[in-house]
Amino acid sequence: MNLAEKLPKLANYRKSIAAALVALIIMVVAGVMFQGPAIGHGFWGGTIIGNFARSILGVSSWFGDNYGVGIIVFTLLIRILVLPLMVYQTGSMKKMQEVAPVIKKLQEKYPNRKDPEQMRLMQAETSALYKEAGVNPFASFLPLIVQMPILIALYQSIYNTKVLQTGNFLWTQLGQHDHTYILPILAALFTFASSYLVMLGQPEKNGMTTTMTYAMPVMIFIFAINVPSALSLYWVISNAFQVAQTWTIQNPFEIRREREAKKAAEKAKERAIRKATKSKKR
Repeated sequence: MNLAEKLPKLANYRKSIAAALVALIIMVVAGVMFQGPAIGHGFWGGTIIGNFARSILGVSSWFGDNYGVGIIVFTLLIRILVLPLMVYQTGSMKKMQEVAPVIKKLQEKYPNRKDPEQMRLMQAETSALYKEAGVNPFASFLPLIVQMPILIALYQSIYNTKVLQTGNFLWTQLGQHDHTYILPILAALFTFASSYLVMLGQPEKNGMTTTMTYAMPVMIFIFAINVPSALSLYWVISNAFQVAQTWTIQNPFEIRREREAKKAAEKAKERAIRKATKSKKR
């Protein structure tokens, strides 16, 4: 990747860090301003989930104790907080997707998994490929490991803080199931849209990815119709943000255009080499 390609990506990463810092400050201020009693016990229940709940309640108080709005705003703040991790993870995943076809060819080249020599040669060529492409195969997992506890804490803070389930928001009572099924349907649709956009940007279709793209929305819908609307609202907002995030930093149509332009450039280079070779022979 040349400097012209790196600079916009670096600028986007810095913007995401700045946005995350602003979100963190707002969350801390909201938690400090909340005057209610302590919530939860222990490190996870009291310190992590308790402070998340205090921040949600603090944000809700800014909107007249409207807990639905508080959940929406705090969910957006959390998604912005983990945005730098997502930007980094997306970049790593894009690199991995680009080398995936070559990795597949290497696996076909060395099909015998029981042959130590073949495995050694395949690992050596794979390592060389990763090094040449600037890919760290474990880089995409670290952001996921970091952000998952944060998202789980957000979910549990809503689930365990009963006061958040006592209010009304639009057509639904936050402590009851959405009997209109609007929130579960929206949560499922946004889950599908996000997964489908990611799938469109992949260089090759993957059976597991395709299955999960269609299975996850069904699972989310089933979960959402069986939990309080407060949690369904969280899923809707979180997955809607995921769609916008995917469209912005992992736009499949832009990825396809870049991939096609790269292939066209490589073909043009090959034609130029063949033409030069023929000229020399004459």
